[in-house]
Amino acid sequence: MVKNLNRILFLVLLIISITSCKSSYRFTKNQKSLIKMGDSSTPMRVLKITNSSDSILLRTKSSKIKIDPNDEILKRFINRLYNTVRDSMSLGVGIAAPQVGVLKKIIWVQRFDKEKFPFEVYLNPEIIEYSYKKQPCLEGCLSIPQRRDTTYTRSETIIIEYDQFNKKRAREEISGFTAVIFQHEIDHLNGILYLDHLEKEKNQHKN
Repeated sequence: MVKNLNRILFLVLLIISITSCKSSYRFTKNQKSLIKMGDSSTPMRVLKITNSSDSILLRTKSSKIKIDPNDEILKRFINRLYNTVRDSMSLGVGIAAPQVGVLKKIIWVQRFDKEKFPFEVYLNPEIIEYSYKKQPCLEGCLSIPQRRDTTYTRSETIIIEYDQFNKKRAREEISGFTAVIFQHEIDHLNGILYLDHLEKEKNQHKN
């Protein structure tokens, strides 16, 4: 009897765990409301570290997004995120979803390593390999107003994996300045800002 109850309890907990895990991949009610506040062509407000509530969100890790090509909310958000990075008030070379208050693993990156420097969107991206060779780079950030600094911790070459709309996982090797953009934007998905790299460098020099 006790064994059966334990087994039932285990199954219930397992079902709850699986269900909550699946639901965490979808947009929350608040995220949907935020996305629906404008049409696909409307830029979104970029969060700034100078705002205390914004800063908390920028320091929070994002969760994966469920890949569904027919999801109208996902398509609208991807378009709004693109129009935010290309807006005259921003004009960045990359942007991550948490920078507009949506804690999902979605980024736009300008590919300076491709002809005509296209912008491309990446879903659930992660860096699986960093080269030992580093490169200095002058970095700025849409969420850090009126500041640019040179970082020295960015890898020259990285290998990334990401989900495509056909639900297949892709892998790519990227080098140079474009690799820096990917590192910068994927950092955002983990609640990390480029300022953290400067602080790390400072502490290493002290030692």
